Amino acid sequence: MIETHAHIYLDDFKTDISEILERSQEVGVRKIYMPNIDHTSIDGMLELEMKNPDYCMATMGLHPCYVKKDFEKELYMVEEWLSKRTFPAIGEIGTDLYWDKSYKEEQIEAFRIQCSWAKEHSLPIIIHCRESLDLTIDLVEEMKEDHFTGVFHCFNGTVQQAERIRKLGFFIGLGGVTTFKNAGMDKVVPLIEMDNVVLETDSPYLAPVPYRGKRNEPSYLKLIAQRIADLRQTNIRTIEDITDQNANRLFKVDE
Repeated sequence: MIETHAHIYLDDFKTDISEILERSQEVGVRKIYMPNIDHTSIDGMLELEMKNPDYCMATMGLHPCYVKKDFEKELYMVEEWLSKRTFPAIGEIGTDLYWDKSYKEEQIEAFRIQCSWAKEHSLPIIIHCRESLDLTIDLVEEMKEDHFTGVFHCFNGTVQQAERIRKLGFFIGLGGVTTFKNAGMDKVVPLIEMDNVVLETDSPYLAPVPYRGKRNEPSYLKLIAQRIADLRQTNIRTIEDITDQNANRLFKVDE
């Protein structure tokens, strides 16, 4: 399995990151993509990547929840890092109207700027869109160009929204919400096309059942894959194979 979204460089994992990585390898996670948050998370993320090359993969971007009045300074650092080295994706970027709507326009501007860099560098984007899925799909549709792709992470939308994303050539990330009893995903997952679905945990957040409310970790990806397999009445190996192929297409990995 390929873990497409985990913040395992955070302090939540400071004391036992070796055990975290060992458990993820034991259940078959063979690569972990780590989206950035803001300038404060870069050093820890890159250090973890350096210690675990070819396993922990850092991406670069500014998370919408950290877009404030001075977001241009944050974007300058993102742009500087993109000029220094190669990253597999730009992220985590997007919009968030759940916590604070006061910086909505700044979030949209930051998103547009980072999407332009993604096009310039031919990189996929990792999209955060909490309580703003339709808005963010609209923005991507406006900016759509050939070879511009990415993933709508933590997807919890409708079959119709999933199809809009698929028609854009983008992917959807399914995670712990898929296992939540009242999330409604049991009605959505069986009906969506699987050729653009990837797996994620969003560790340390949104742990799947039976660990809901506790710290999430990449080894729980197995539970998410099993839940998807059960909902689609297939076997977990099929889900693992399909989502691995999709993740490699998303991040433009030839295997």
